[in-house]
Amino acid sequence: MAKIELLAPAGNLEKAKIALMYGADAVYVGGKAFSLRARASNFNIPEIKELVEFAHERNKKVYVTMNIIPHENDFTGLDEYLKDLEDVNVDAIIVSSLYIMKRAKEISPKLEVHVSTQKSTTNIDTINYYKEKGATRVVLAREVSMDEMIHISQNTDVELEVFIHGGMCSSYSGHCVLSNHMTNRDANRGGCAHSCRWNYSLVKNGEILPKTYNIGSKDLMAVEYIPALIDAGIASLKIEGRMKSVYYLACVVRAYRMLIDKYYETGVLKPDYVNYIISEIGKAENRITNVGFFKGIPDSDGQLYDNRSEIPTQEYAAFVLEYDKELQMALVEQRNYLVVNDQIEVFGPNLSSNYLQIEKMIDFDTNEEFEIARHPLQKFWINMPIEVSYGDLIRVIKK
Repeated sequence: MAKIELLAPAGNLEKAKIALMYGADAVYVGGKAFSLRARASNFNIPEIKELVEFAHERNKKVYVTMNIIPHENDFTGLDEYLKDLEDVNVDAIIVSSLYIMKRAKEISPKLEVHVSTQKSTTNIDTINYYKEKGATRVVLAREVSMDEMIHISQNTDVELEVFIHGGMCSSYSGHCVLSNHMTNRDANRGGCAHSCRWNYSLVKNGEILPKTYNIGSKDLMAVEYIPALIDAGIASLKIEGRMKSVYYLACVVRAYRMLIDKYYETGVLKPDYVNYIISEIGKAENRITNVGFFKGIPDSDGQLYDNRSEIPTQEYAAFVLEYDKELQMALVEQRNYLVVNDQIEVFGPNLSSNYLQIEKMIDFDTNEEFEIARHPLQKFWINMPIEVSYGDLIRVIKK
């Protein structure tokens, strides 16, 4: 049995490369058309080509989302786009429309077709129907429980992809139309305004109660279910978040990579190690989490009601650009407030966590020493006794 795939999102080229560097086996990205998350930067064809070359050099894959629910005027340029994706060697497209699936098999037969979670697939017969239409993989609805996943996997030979981390929809697998009604932004054509996360007032007998609430779901975090998903023969574990930051992707992808590899290596995940992984994920900018539908229909604990649903963190401090071995200095780009004498953690795709103290900071432009980095994206050198590389990250250790 092939090793399970870790699949990460990416809203632009930099994020996609970081996700692959930090351990994703594949990334899924949106093009300039036919894709949800229309407000992400998204990719033109030359960028997709560059990403595919970057991924294939590392024996990794690129999937392109074409998962809008199309209206009549959304098909302009479809054939040309499918041909372009095939020409740049994209590995698969992710679709919601049976017509786009059909047209892809006719126009670009080298492209694998994966069925999006937008199709709300929850049973074997539907999966086998998509197989007959040419799909090689189905992304299960988020509403499928772990027990159902096991049963489905045992009774179909179609690859199954499962969401393990990220945003959940308060509707049924993204079929919500709150955004359409409230903002005239079509959630199923890439424009969701996340209206479920707004604050709403309760009105009783004509009186507006003082406290406000939202109706969104907690984010999904399925760390504890990774062994069961591997044992069940699931093909791909999917992280949500094409709008997320480089730091978020690096932290979350790295954590799940370590978790998956540890299970393959040892056959068991001890509670201490699972807690360590959860703490690593928690260092990213992350909303409150729950296990979603994995253990069945969620109770009220799976929902958000309080006004604030996010847990902000100021730990991410700098992005490593290059390293001078002779001087033992790293050129970094600032992401958060840094001060001489701060204790920091440095980690990366090929670098375990290392801890040290900032002793010196030298401005890249003026070559002058300074003590406080307070300007966003400022470039400067810091002392670095360990060898680091482009893409490594620096966190401040909270006092």
